[in-house]
Amino acid sequence: MLHLLWGVATATCAFPILTRRWQLALKARWSRQLFQALGVRLRVSGTPIDAGLFVANHISWLDIYAINALAPAAFVAKDEVRHWPLIGWLSAKAETIFLERGSRSGAVRAKEHLVEQLRLRRRIGVFPEGTTSDGTGVQPFHGALFQAAIDAGVRVAPVVIRYTDAKGARSVAAAYAGDTSLWQCLRAIITSSGLTAHAAFLPTLDAGSGDRRHLAHRAHTAIAHTLGAGLTPNRWAQSDERTATETPDDLPDALPSASLPTGSRSPAPADSSPA
Repeated sequence: MLHLLWGVATATCAFPILTRRWQLALKARWSRQLFQALGVRLRVSGTPIDAGLFVANHISWLDIYAINALAPAAFVAKDEVRHWPLIGWLSAKAETIFLERGSRSGAVRAKEHLVEQLRLRRRIGVFPEGTTSDGTGVQPFHGALFQAAIDAGVRVAPVVIRYTDAKGARSVAAAYAGDTSLWQCLRAIITSSGLTAHAAFLPTLDAGSGDRRHLAHRAHTAIAHTLGAGLTPNRWAQSDERTATETPDDLPDALPSASLPTGSRSPAPADSSPA
């Protein structure tokens, strides 16, 4: 709670007077400190791109911070989050792009905003499954949000999220899925011994094909393959050699900031946004 309140204070007092470069540094540092406060180790592999569309499998609200700790980004969230007490306000401060479900005009506005931000060389994060899972597999990707990468002419960066226990086996402690409440999930994380979050930044994909469904399929295949065949817990431990404890090289060291969950367990809309 103290860490959350510190984020509120920073977003209120510091963000308005800081450049975006410093804001991103604050977001990254706050995210790393969150893992420290929860007693969760964060390991990363691969190199994140400076700008583009991050697409990741979705297991927990912690996924956002695993990415933000190394490559701070703006995330897409359902519009309802905007109206949540405190969290909605902080999400907006963290550059969240809100998606109005069930509204074609809202989807068009959100996509236009996505394209605008991507053309400004920003990092944008999305979870194309549209919901969370226990991490045993990857659910089908909705292709709608991939259209923004195609229109903006930026690369798509698949990111693999995985959680393991003290023995290196897959852990469901962080899973925010099914009927699990946020409090239950938080309690499971805190009481889990040796929990480690892994974030693997895979080679990027060229969005120049112009086919969002094909692009979504390629990203899904890359992530599913990395999670499944050939990556045992031991190989994950060997491949994730870096621990995210330092400020990214391209960002100044700074104090923590607000970076709250912008996703939820609600299913995503069908791939019906305009091409």
